[in-house]
Amino acid sequence: MLSAAQFTMKKADTPAKLALLKALTQNKIMVHTKNGKNYYIYADAAQCQCLYAGTEINYQQYQQIKLAKNIADDQLAAAEMNQSAMMNWGGWGPWGPGWGPGFY
Repeated sequence: MLSAAQFTMKKADTPAKLALLKALTQNKIMVHTKNGKNYYIYADAAQCQCLYAGTEINYQQYQQIKLAKNIADDQLAAAEMNQSAMMNWGGWGPWGPGWGPGFY
């Protein structure tokens, strides 16, 4: 989602940069103020060994993308529940071992 919001990815390509990256709060977007402007950073030393950096506009885009994804996930969950209810699983009887004749 950060890439979709046009955050810039910067690789920790030297041991010094990697050490600085590891010192940052990991896997959480943090705000950093420089010259009166807010910048948003996301450090990931474990997976990509990189830092994502973005501006206020990038962060707002990220929030919009995140909200749209949450809405889509909720709609998918509701559709799956409706589909399951339409199958009327109760009419098929019990499932699994212990139901009906046979050796267990």
